[in-house]
Amino acid sequence: MRMISIIIPSHNEKKNLEKLLPHIENLKTTISYEIVVATSPNTTDGTNSIVHSKKILLLKCPKKGRAAQMNYAAKHAKGSILVFLHADVLPPKTFLSDIQQALSKNIDAGFFSYKFDSTNFFLKINASFTSKDGIFTGGGDQCLFIKTKKFNALKGFNEEQVLMEDFEFFKRIKKNKIPYTIINNDLIVSARKYEHNSYLRVNLSNLILVVLFKFGCSPKKLKKIHSKLIKT
Repeated sequence: MRMISIIIPSHNEKKNLEKLLPHIENLKTTISYEIVVATSPNTTDGTNSIVHSKKILLLKCPKKGRAAQMNYAAKHAKGSILVFLHADVLPPKTFLSDIQQALSKNIDAGFFSYKFDSTNFFLKINASFTSKDGIFTGGGDQCLFIKTKKFNALKGFNEEQVLMEDFEFFKRIKKNKIPYTIINNDLIVSARKYEHNSYLRVNLSNLILVVLFKFGCSPKKLKKIHSKLIKT
């Protein structure tokens, strides 16, 4: 059975990791896995103090940017399957077996559907789109999983893509005709971005950024626009 490396990029995510790491370790599974947490070089919240398990490898990435963190972690990962999970996303109970099963069917990569940790009606509508392939498929909250050989063949994430690195990588997955799937077993995603801003503001920002990305807008310009539109 193939080993799975769960890669978690982190920048001052101690509180979320205190919830996520035990959640993963409490998944009842016989599947071999490791967790690789890659922190940003300017993390200041004491994230390293929460790592107590032999299954968890904590790395401090020398370069800023989520793409750089994920690539750095991938280089140190031992698994033949890489899973890229955000710190504020909780996977379902059958998370690891879902991935193993999906990749045993001539599939090389994939994503999960998700729901928000909120009862907001409009967020339920947003989440419903993640169960199908569409314009917003490939976002980081959907938890990309991919065979390590395929990830390396694509040369990892583009570290110049300082925003929407996940969409850029998915674009190359499709360009190279790598077979992928969407697993309809919901992750639970934090609604904090919507709570700090507003439903309309975040949705409008997402739409603007996706359209600009598809029309070739530069990563730095996308980052600048995002910073103006969204409070983090």
